[in-house]
Amino acid sequence: MDRIAVAVPRLSGKEKAYVNEALDSTWISSRGPFIERFEAQVAAMAGVKHAIACNNGTTSLHLAMVGLGLGAGDEVIMPSLTYIATANCVRYCNASPVFVDNDPRTFNIDPERIEQAITPRTKGIVVVHLYGQSADMAPIMAIAARYGLWVIEDAAEAHGARYRGAPVGGIGHCGSFSFFGNKIITTGEGGAVTTNDDELAARMRLLRSQGMSAERRYWHPVVGFNYRMTNLTAAIGVAQMERLDEALARRVEIAATYDQALAGLVDMIDLPFTAIDCEHSFWMYTIMLKPHVGTSRDEVMARMDADGVETRPVFYPVNDMPPYYDASVDAPNARLCAAQGINLPTHESLSADDITRVGETLRRALNS
Repeated sequence: MDRIAVAVPRLSGKEKAYVNEALDSTWISSRGPFIERFEAQVAAMAGVKHAIACNNGTTSLHLAMVGLGLGAGDEVIMPSLTYIATANCVRYCNASPVFVDNDPRTFNIDPERIEQAITPRTKGIVVVHLYGQSADMAPIMAIAARYGLWVIEDAAEAHGARYRGAPVGGIGHCGSFSFFGNKIITTGEGGAVTTNDDELAARMRLLRSQGMSAERRYWHPVVGFNYRMTNLTAAIGVAQMERLDEALARRVEIAATYDQALAGLVDMIDLPFTAIDCEHSFWMYTIMLKPHVGTSRDEVMARMDADGVETRPVFYPVNDMPPYYDASVDAPNARLCAAQGINLPTHESLSADDITRVGETLRRALNS
């Protein structure tokens, strides 16, 4: 029986045709028409005026922070429960991440804990839309406005997700997306920053391309980075974005099928919770083992792996990792999610039979 992978990219559109078109044109590096086309598509997805394509999601997040002026001695509030790149980008700027706990139902940052973490050194808030669901943006934006802080949306995992009808990536001052191979939309490696701020967009474009002036070639008024996306990479992205709506609809369908397949296990697991204001894009279908389950999360995953089903653990709290031991924080919800959470296979190639098999495998793993 074939193994069920946790994530598989869907390359069913015009990816090959567009890449060949880019090859035939000889525009294979960081200039070419596919870059502008892809940026326009990403801007439309986020509902903003500007998208700046980058070579990966981490560089796009770093570019946003540098563009907003983050520097030495500054602090940035962010969730404890996130991928480590969110915090690393703050450190790249010689600033300090300040971690706060999450809502255990949504896995996202708890707005009620943000305000108490603000100090005179706080410059901004990074909100992570974890696993495809938007954080609760209204109270977060209100707090930011009250204290004069900027907000970056780390939407690496939330392509097409919405909050109160508004697309993520266009609610804060900046959005940051990843197009890694396991994401809803992929370019293999890639990222983008989104914003409605004309001046900020121009500054980030300057920084992205070695700080070279757009008006005077090989004149560099600032120290910049080589964070550019190639035309070849963007060609894949254009093909992917052409079927974004189809991809999102399929993931919602997969989540509904999982809900049915796992309905008999709700005494042992919590199914994904979608907040009333959110349209979930289900990058990952994430369950939580209930506290009374006698088998550890890692053992459940190991049993499923032995049965031919790959899974992923929920992220570990960043402040529990060696580079961030100095960031003392009380984050019991993040630690609970990290100990009990499992990402089940979530990709468009899953069949109903595959999902049934995942459910049966999970049941055996829980009851062994």
